[in-house]
Amino acid sequence: MPDQKPPRLEGSERETLRALLQYQRDSLVRKVAGVDEEAARRSPVGSGTTLLWLVKHMSLAETLWIVRRFAGQQVDLPRDTVGSDDTVAMAVDHYRHTWERVDSVVAAAPSLEETCRELGGQAPVNLRWVLMHLLEETARHAGHADILRELADGQVGR
Repeated sequence: MPDQKPPRLEGSERETLRALLQYQRDSLVRKVAGVDEEAARRSPVGSGTTLLWLVKHMSLAETLWIVRRFAGQQVDLPRDTVGSDDTVAMAVDHYRHTWERVDSVVAAAPSLEETCRELGGQAPVNLRWVLMHLLEETARHAGHADILRELADGQVGR
């Protein structure tokens, strides 16, 4: 798979954060595109991390941080455990639907200074922090996916 370069733009802070987050989301999805279902479930590392789990986990992380914690919506969180009936296509489709929901919440927020509504007793954080955290976590897991995919079938690239 060919390398994709991150977007360069002269936008607002919110536009920049959203563009870089989307780049990392797309990078993670590219890492699982065309992978064999068995390879997507296989973990060559001691932690048990798999390509399929990474995609499911990021759906959970975005829903938890933006929809539940930031927006305060009482929604069921998606599970990130890999079930016997899970497929890469289903996980990617769910992840993409999560983006739509998350992006609409972020777009509707009056400011990046808005704080999370529900943190369960943790220190308060604002939308800026949450977006930066999700950018960091998505990039980290896209890096994990780089390694797992290369170990699975030799495919490399962002």
